[in-house]
Amino acid sequence: MGQAEGEPLVEFIEVMRRLRAECPWKAEQTHRSLARYLLEETHETLEAIDLGDDEHLREELGDLLLQVYFHAAIAEERGAWNLDDVAAGVIAKMRRRNPHVFASSEPTELTAAEVNDAWQVAKAAEKSTRSALTDGLPPGLPALLYADKVLDRLARVGDAPPVADTTSSGGAADRLGDRLLALVAEARVEGIDPEQALRNAVGRLL
Repeated sequence: MGQAEGEPLVEFIEVMRRLRAECPWKAEQTHRSLARYLLEETHETLEAIDLGDDEHLREELGDLLLQVYFHAAIAEERGAWNLDDVAAGVIAKMRRRNPHVFASSEPTELTAAEVNDAWQVAKAAEKSTRSALTDGLPPGLPALLYADKVLDRLARVGDAPPVADTTSSGGAADRLGDRLLALVAEARVEGIDPEQALRNAVGRLL
């Protein structure tokens, strides 16, 4: 007889607690020491998505989930928070940022673009205490993704997208950077994810 829905997730919590207590390597890990593995598993998950391999994706998502549970187990030992707190926090966030689904008994009919706009408005309101344009943006994001998010924030405060300046007196690297930024802006106008577009283009070379 198979496990009921949700039982493996609960069992996984106990597995991680035991591993932290009985495995010497896992017992000595910290949030900081695990950071590299979280990044590696994220990239491996993206690779599985690019390959379109369902079984590979299932496996990589499991490895990514392991990282979530691992960090939660460490925080729980410190009395900071546990996995239930993580889940409760994201549930509350989903309810706040999706009023078209949760704010009334009848879901509001919106287009995907309207839903995204409402999400960004709710997100901005939650982070209204931040003053700098890049507050909350991890500096380690891939450059194209980082540029896309900065341009999105600029657009929301009314700034026009950049245009490549081919007459710039800067060096070759500066001119190339300007052109790349302009391409990201062009991708936004076309509704294209520039990070994924470049990944796809590189994939076509292989």
